[in-house]
Parts: sequence; structure tokens; C-alpha cells
Amino acid sequence: MQGIKRRIVYVAIYEAIAIAVTTLGLSVFSDKSATHAGIAAVASTTVAIVWNLVFNYLFERWEARQTTKGRSLRRRVAHAIGFEGGLVVVLVPLFAWWMGISLLSAFVLDLGLIVFFLLYTFVYNLCFDKIFGLPDSARSPQS
Repeated sequence: MQGIKRRIVYVAIYEAIAIAVTTLGLSVFSDKSATHAGIAAVASTTVAIVWNLVFNYLFERWEARQTTKGRSLRRRVAHAIGFEGGLVVVLVPLFAWWMGISLLSAFVLDLGLIVFFLLYTFVYNLCFDKIFGLPDSARSPQS
């Protein structure tokens, strides 16, 4: 599976799991209801979907220009950190505003989610590539 179809399947599965985990995490670790936390989860998922499409498009364009093909551990770690780092910049202020807390408190609240999502992103990408195969950008040219 390649191109836009790959990206849509990737994002749909990834974000469905993300909404469930984010709702649970925000609800359990704050004094907000599951409904309030769920709205924050859906908002963060919307941001994450847009970022996911943009980041993965840019990452695959960069990856296609690399002389070394494949997805090494180092490349997968860089992908996960880059993706999650971009989300932190947007989501921490969003959570602070929606939950009515300081940026520092939002970051602390988000810290558990950040750690989870760093690991989740890495494992999810590994599993997704095992199931659906590598994208063309990561494949060695056929001889």
C-alpha cells in the first residue's frame, strides 16, 4: 500500500487509538470529566491528523533523498521524536487553555502522554510497516 491510501489508513488507525488513550489519560490525571477530556482528545487528534499528514509527507520526501535506504533504529527514533516534538508545541497550550491550567501544569499533565506517544509512535510505525510493508521512499531500488 502506497501514497495517500497508505497515509489515510495509517492516520485513521493511529488516531482512533490515540483518542481512546488521550481521553482516558486526561480524565484519570485531571479533575475533568471524561466528556471534557474527550473534547480535548478530539481537538488534539484533529491537530495530530493534520500534523501527521504534513510531517510524514515531509519526512518521506527527505527520506527519499537519502543514499541509505530502509528504516534503521536511528531513523525510526528520529521520526518519533520529530513527530511528537511538533505536537508538544501545539498541544500543551491547547490543553492549558481547555483545562484552565498553566502551561507548566499542562506540560506536566501532558508528560505522561508524551512518553506514551513517543513509545507508541515508534511501535506503531514498526508494526504498521510489518503489516503493510515499507513505503516506496524507504525501499532500495530493484536491480
